[in-house]
Amino acid sequence: MSKDDEIAIVQYFTDMVAIERLAGALFREQEGRASDPTLREIFRTFVEDEARHAHAAQMLADHYDVHRYRVYRTSESLVAFFPHFLNAITFLSDDVANAYVTAGELMLDIALLRSINDFVADETSEEAMRLINRDESRHIAVDYHMVEHYASEAYLSELHAKGDREPLARRLKALWTFGNVIYRAKPFFRDVFFQPMEKVDPSGQRLREALRRFQLLGAKPGVSERPFGRFMLQVQTLYLHPVAGRLFGRALARLAGVEPRFIERLNSEDDLERARATSYEAMADEALAVKAS
Repeated sequence: MSKDDEIAIVQYFTDMVAIERLAGALFREQEGRASDPTLREIFRTFVEDEARHAHAAQMLADHYDVHRYRVYRTSESLVAFFPHFLNAITFLSDDVANAYVTAGELMLDIALLRSINDFVADETSEEAMRLINRDESRHIAVDYHMVEHYASEAYLSELHAKGDREPLARRLKALWTFGNVIYRAKPFFRDVFFQPMEKVDPSGQRLREALRRFQLLGAKPGVSERPFGRFMLQVQTLYLHPVAGRLFGRALARLAGVEPRFIERLNSEDDLERARATSYEAMADEALAVKAS
């Protein structure tokens, strides 16, 4: 590879180490909260998966660091996002953290990993990605299952049952945490997903497809009615408004945590209507099928 390409690829894998550990921390928390023993065991295996993925990413970073052009460190935006996201696991409702991890894994699995693998065109990467993708397919399937759970009436009843007992200090901490997650999300996604994808998949098609799948989830009954889902839809609606979008477009994209071109509606009304009537399991299968296309 050229010098610039080698530096970029090693940095991508260096950041991937931290991303996998962040996902592992979320799954560990979900393991502790799950009441169903089967689900608890599934999350335990996911924690082990992410530890393996982090180790594999570090080995790939070392493998491609042929010329030792620089000392590689985790991107500052990822370091800044990490503690606030961990706080979100503790202080925010579970559906918020799950929404971010689902979006992250869709972008990682459908877009970034496939594109890096194609870019380096190397047998070592091919073998590692095959194994990582096998695990990530299971993760995405369960992510969709958890989105369905958090959109259910049963989960809403759980929240209402304990909502009035939340101390004021904890509610304020939750607001502070949410603000920091929103503030830190855009530079994190920019450095870890959007900028790398500009190099390894300049067309942007794979990233658009990943985000399109996430928008379809947001159209599901119950998802769009949760506070976080409603917030994201309101941000998008304002962004697309001919006046508000022109005046506050950059600020709204910042709130959404994405580049402006990705806050556009990526699905037709027919696509959204079909998604509302499709089961979560079928939607997960369709998302996973994209990887083989």
